[in-house]
Amino acid sequence: MKKLNVAIIGQGRSGRDIHGFYFKSENNTLFNVKYVVDRDEERRARALEEYPGCEVFASHRELSDKKDIDLVINSTISNEHYEVARDLINAGFNVVVEKPFARTRYECDSLIRLAKDKGVTLAVFQQSFLAPFYIFAKEIMESGKIGEIRQIDITYSGFSRRWDWQTTQVKLGGNIYNTGPHPIGLALGFLDFDDETRVIYSRLDTVLSSGDSDDYAKILLTAPGKPLVDIEVSSNDAYPAAHVKFLGTKGTYKSTILEYEMKYIVDGENPERPLVIESMKDENGYPCYCSEKLITREESGSFDGDAFGVGTMRFYDMMYQKIVNGKELTVKPEHAAKIISVIETAHAQNPLPVKF
Repeated sequence: MKKLNVAIIGQGRSGRDIHGFYFKSENNTLFNVKYVVDRDEERRARALEEYPGCEVFASHRELSDKKDIDLVINSTISNEHYEVARDLINAGFNVVVEKPFARTRYECDSLIRLAKDKGVTLAVFQQSFLAPFYIFAKEIMESGKIGEIRQIDITYSGFSRRWDWQTTQVKLGGNIYNTGPHPIGLALGFLDFDDETRVIYSRLDTVLSSGDSDDYAKILLTAPGKPLVDIEVSSNDAYPAAHVKFLGTKGTYKSTILEYEMKYIVDGENPERPLVIESMKDENGYPCYCSEKLITREESGSFDGDAFGVGTMRFYDMMYQKIVNGKELTVKPEHAAKIISVIETAHAQNPLPVKF
């Protein structure tokens, strides 16, 4: 198969340790890293060693006259995503933007329109949509095995503190711009990206970080006829719950990114009990609590791969098929724009003081 030439902008934790890691791995048979851009001289020197045969530049604008680039990865600092993506699209490049897509829904929509006008492909690196744990959860949800889903809990929390640029508003940092696109994206996916989805409650706060952006976030979403989704992304949870939990009318499903469990009842195995209005008594006439031992089924298992391994590989397979064969993207930029709408709303509802 023909290999596509790639340019990576940024050799930080995403550009090098996620995208670059994939491109250098044996799983990559479709892409060749032709150019690497980073303003840091040391990182450029390292790139020459890590991507044999590549050329390096200090600015993304130095790519503008390169005609042999099939795809550019925009893994710049978060507050630069919009401007750099706009420049790349205007130059006629196919572009993958790291999350967050942009600061506002307006910026997202303007990039989507620009890409269509220029006839190029624009995608956002929301690889969690291709992770085994998410795909399986969607299957469970749609199977009806645990009944109709009434509530979904999504938790991406831990107990840690940060003091880097990711904690500042000026750099578009904070938990919900940084980590939040993953759980918020899953939430919207479970709600089928319903256009009537609304943020019915949100709270942002700063608890442990050295910066002025959020490291505690609680967001509640729902849409007409859909479950309530409770999203939590906090840095002060020393006992975090499962990543995903479904509360259904017949049981419960929970999972991490690596394994799952569920307990549920099956129709007919627990016949309906007639309602007792009067105070309940035991066989001796004493008061008793209304209780029974339900007949339940239990299942558990593990997933073959995670969002960063399998999810990244599937994402770039998708990009290859789009660029080479014109196949439709399954991870759509329009969906990523809806994620930014939720983040933008939460920030509007919880303005934090800008200190830096």
